[in-house]
Amino acid sequence: MKKVILLVISLISITAFSQEEVKSASDAKFGIKGGLNYTTVTKGDFEEGLDPRTSFHIGFVGEIPLVGKSLALQPEILYSRQGFENNFVFLGTNYKDEYQVDYINVPILLKLYAGNVLSFEVGPQFGLKINEKVVSNNSEVERDDINEFDTALAGGVTLNFNEFFLTGRYTYSLNEIIEDSNSKNSVFQIGAGFRF
Repeated sequence: MKKVILLVISLISITAFSQEEVKSASDAKFGIKGGLNYTTVTKGDFEEGLDPRTSFHIGFVGEIPLVGKSLALQPEILYSRQGFENNFVFLGTNYKDEYQVDYINVPILLKLYAGNVLSFEVGPQFGLKINEKVVSNNSEVERDDINEFDTALAGGVTLNFNEFFLTGRYTYSLNEIIEDSNSKNSVFQIGAGFRF
């Protein structure tokens, strides 16, 4: 836990230093983004693989130039609905339990431009769980099985069209989401956004 806090403080310091290096306030851009999530957890110690959950993410994105127009820092704050489903058959009847796990995620990514349109992003992501429940047969049960914090590695590609952009990303947890389960978040995201 202390290591995560120190890492977050270090990244915030780097971000602040980078902002000082920006020649003018107009060089930094900020905007909004959102899109679809296709999420599950790795099998780990579960006897059977779990089914994915489809939901969404939405939030704010920044872009702070570091080296001309080729390298930038891209911090984000996202509300991300994640989790997984467990579909099973019992006595000839199909059942579905949907594990809804919602996070506030903070990716801090390095963004490398390969021309004017294409860019690649990679970096750490820090997540804080804000909600966890299981929905089964129209009933909801609050749970507290998932760890409060999630540290992940994120990588993706973006198509940039001036202020508008399309993006695809994959994130994978570096820590277990349930203690001693060896299971980790696995999240595919596609989305779009607009920079002001």
